[in-house]
Amino acid sequence: MLLAMTGVTGKFERNSKLMNIIVDAMGGDNAPDEIVIGSINAVKENDVEVKLVGRGEDILRVFERLGYKDLPSGIKIVNATEVIDIEEDPATSIRTKKDSSLTVGLTLLRDDRGDGFVSAGSTGALLSGATLIVKRVRGIRRAALAPFIPNSENGFILIDCGANAECTPEYLLQFAYMGSFYAEDVLNIKSPRVGLLSNGSESTKGTALQHETYELLQNAELNFIGNVESKDAMKGACDVIVCDGFSGNIFLKAIEGTASLILSELKSVFYSNTLTKLSALMVKKQLTGLKNKMNPDTVGGTALLGISKPVIKAHGSSNAKAIQNAILQAKRAAETNIAKRFADNIERMKVSIDKTADES
Repeated sequence: MLLAMTGVTGKFERNSKLMNIIVDAMGGDNAPDEIVIGSINAVKENDVEVKLVGRGEDILRVFERLGYKDLPSGIKIVNATEVIDIEEDPATSIRTKKDSSLTVGLTLLRDDRGDGFVSAGSTGALLSGATLIVKRVRGIRRAALAPFIPNSENGFILIDCGANAECTPEYLLQFAYMGSFYAEDVLNIKSPRVGLLSNGSESTKGTALQHETYELLQNAELNFIGNVESKDAMKGACDVIVCDGFSGNIFLKAIEGTASLILSELKSVFYSNTLTKLSALMVKKQLTGLKNKMNPDTVGGTALLGISKPVIKAHGSSNAKAIQNAILQAKRAAETNIAKRFADNIERMKVSIDKTADES
């Protein structure tokens, strides 16, 4: 019986050159079942090792229900007795719940006992924990959430989508660099086109924040294409779109709501009568492709850029497929060593007139 094993352990020796991804087994609506299944699939299909962090007995019960008599090769469990709930104050919970799956997992990442971290838990707690425990790249003012958004072409990076509601022009300058480097190194987009989210394409559009940021981006060593409206971003106007977290979060949720509405309406149309059902069969392959393209599980998670090691936020309702893809995303970020790219280019990412920021 797995529950009789001594497999619940905080010790883990690397026995291969595979990337090792730390996964918060207790974070999200479907933890730990979907987290465990996604981790098993990632190990089987993506050449990674996984540390599952959380309540060991709860995790082992999932393996037992799946029919495992022993832990699969490439998977280890690190016991953590506490869980940070979504309603808890992020900074307080990180400081007080020292044995939470989130805190323990981020500590393992900080101590080089893994190459990346994935959690579907509280976004605020993950942001606070990554900043306090793993730390930002020295010189980066704020970490930013940078999801990949599908559009009529390949898609684009949206940075920031909610980590920083209020921003300065220098924050947005750094977001632009980080998004560009991530698009280039992790997504293999050559010379990414960087746009500034605004209410019009003219340089005079937007608030003071957009005006000042526009000037900084014009003088930056980036492929800056100017202001971009949200509708044009969805048509493929740019590869990276930069904005404050407040605007970005509204933009992201509008996209998610629109995608959900379109898929729901298409289903209603195609299943309304016998003739439309036959039509649906004729375009089933194309409809499946559209559904997969608009499904957030296909991407798996959102990169938290600016942290000194790879941290991926999976959405709270993540299923096994989403967790597997988030682990793969963490692996790619670790392989490219994107944090080092940020550190090596930090001087380019600063505003010369003001270098008094907190570098903690």
